[in-house]
Amino acid sequence: MPFLDHLEELRWRLIWCLGALLAGCAVGLAVLLAYHEPVLLWLQGPILPYLHGRRLTNTHPGAGMSILVSVAFVVGILIALPVIVQQLWAFLSPALRRSEKRTIVPVAIGAVFLYVCGAALAWFLVLPMTLRFLTGIGESAFDQLISAREYFGFALTLVLLTGAVFELPMVILVLSVLGLAHPRYLRRWRRHAAVGAFVAAALVVPGDVGISVIVLAMLLYLLYEASIGLSQLVVWRRERRAAALETMEASGA
Repeated sequence: MPFLDHLEELRWRLIWCLGALLAGCAVGLAVLLAYHEPVLLWLQGPILPYLHGRRLTNTHPGAGMSILVSVAFVVGILIALPVIVQQLWAFLSPALRRSEKRTIVPVAIGAVFLYVCGAALAWFLVLPMTLRFLTGIGESAFDQLISAREYFGFALTLVLLTGAVFELPMVILVLSVLGLAHPRYLRRWRRHAAVGAFVAAALVVPGDVGISVIVLAMLLYLLYEASIGLSQLVVWRRERRAAALETMEASGA
């Protein structure tokens, strides 16, 4: 198609994605408004053990609604994700070779799986560890009057960032398929990756220099090693295809 036709198609694909996102957010907000009390109680579960029988404080009349809208946005993304993936696939698939199409589907499935694993790890392990460390610093000197809006903002940011960081193997895999990454160079950067893993873990878990940063940094480095393995598989497959092609050309000659 001409360039302007591609832009027109892209515009409609984006409109469908935005419409699906808005519909998903509306559905999520409607469900959360109907069941807001049990949802809010469940969401503040990780911090309740460190409040010593107290609850989170509300310092603004619209704080509860703001929290529900933020959670509804995340729920909306999850609901709209199949439509968004389908629209992106419909736009990109005509330009992909058959081998690239066979790679994209496993990459998409792996990306969703890794993001869910990272978010679950942050919610059930990293977040409780971080809260225990941070609330324990001033426990004997201050009353723990934590704002609900600040807690939910902190928790959602931590969960979303951890899920995003866990996409590293899929990013490396795509770069390897495109020829922009090679396992030989990735192995040379192992020491830098180890340092970067601790820096990234310290940024994701701010203020906690204890066990949670160490655990998260180790997991990030293991993901980097897995990325090297995936990149090596891509290179091996490319070399086998090249060797098979040379054999066919030699036999044809």
